[in-house]
Amino acid sequence: MKFYKFTGAGNDFILFNDLNNTVPIFSAKQIQFLCNRHFGIGADGIMILKKSDVLDFEMDYFNPDGSGGTMCGNGGRCIVAFAQKLGIIERHTKFIASDGLHEAFVSYKNIVKLKMADVDNIKKTGKDYFCNTGAPHHIIFTENIDDINVYEEGRKVRYSKRYKENGTNVNFVKIKDNHKIKIRTYERGVENETLACGTGSVAAALTCAEINEFCSGEVTVHTKGGMLKVSFIKQNDSYEDIWLTGPADFVFEGEINL
Repeated sequence: MKFYKFTGAGNDFILFNDLNNTVPIFSAKQIQFLCNRHFGIGADGIMILKKSDVLDFEMDYFNPDGSGGTMCGNGGRCIVAFAQKLGIIERHTKFIASDGLHEAFVSYKNIVKLKMADVDNIKKTGKDYFCNTGAPHHIIFTENIDDINVYEEGRKVRYSKRYKENGTNVNFVKIKDNHKIKIRTYERGVENETLACGTGSVAAALTCAEINEFCSGEVTVHTKGGMLKVSFIKQNDSYEDIWLTGPADFVFEGEINL
């Protein structure tokens, strides 16, 4: 099987072209093998680009543990870059993902700007916050972000009684100023810290806006793998016109037997 490898600010993905309905339905065990960094290709997730009758394509996303069903922001940007590489799109696209319709633009140097779903509920939970941006995110603000053991502290929250049924992603965020934050994320499904998380960056940026009470603009998000930008407008209690922007780079392609 032919595969392609892309990375979005260090969030890396294996992509398959299924426009001709030739990609099999992967088992959880096969997905785990493909994403394994020692015995497989290695990735934070798998995406399958499928044919759509009404839009440019459909996006199927799977976590390294074999689970799926949620949106992946950096994955969404990477699959747009993949669609451009395949010649399906030029600079603009509309596609469908698990959380609905998305629009995206590809600009210079593989920078992809992806429109995210509206967000109408940021909840305070104790001293922390919760926000769903196509995937669930628990947000913890801290000044000591570089000293945190993200794996250990993230697992405590991810497997806590509150999130026992479905789990959650866990984000540790430092506010540098109103429009600049630093983030580290424990991703559910990866079950470890990743170099970047698109939906987590959006959740953190919107929560920063909620705390600091600004209704529009752009937040620069510094991740371990690079810089992302989140722009938005707040209408009443809903965040709309949300865009996630950052690099989406082709790494290599190859073939693998399953």
